[in-house]
Amino acid sequence: MGGVRADAEVEPGSLLVAAPTMFDPNFRRTVVFVIDHREEGTLGVVLNRPSEVPVDDVLPVWGRHVVEPQAVFVGGPVEKKTALCLAALRTGQDAASVPGVIAVRGPVALVDLDADPDTLVPRVRGLRVFAGYAGWDSGQLAGEIARGDWLIVPALPSDVLATPNRDLWGQVLRRQGVPTALLATHPGDLQRN
Repeated sequence: MGGVRADAEVEPGSLLVAAPTMFDPNFRRTVVFVIDHREEGTLGVVLNRPSEVPVDDVLPVWGRHVVEPQAVFVGGPVEKKTALCLAALRTGQDAASVPGVIAVRGPVALVDLDADPDTLVPRVRGLRVFAGYAGWDSGQLAGEIARGDWLIVPALPSDVLATPNRDLWGQVLRRQGVPTALLATHPGDLQRN
């Protein structure tokens, strides 16, 4: 079958926004930041699922450096004991010249948690730690996109650091313009409509 793959628009730094019809409890009303996307598969983290676990409890050297709430976020259902950290670099900082980070896109970078936070912190606007990640094997994400499970939209660096008291899912949808913005008004549970 020729043509463009359904996941052709997906790239590091884009967002996968769960469609209102996504009922998988791991991803319902989630916003996933794509860290890596290639032929072999895709890796990202859910941005809007805070846990009750303080970062200080699992990574004490990083705990005081992460943005509020200073909790570990549930990055996804895969490898829940694996920690990933994303940073939004300060204006004028280039990931290529900041030790201890790997560029994802623009000012957003993946942080090496073995690095010294005291040398990194002055160069970032904020950090967030995730336990686990969302992962798709080759072709799996394309199938889910073709089925209508995900919308692909551009990310803003502030999305990575968004506080849970904001409805990130609705906010990201609303900024897409009509008709996509109207999805933000979806009640979620059609039985309650």
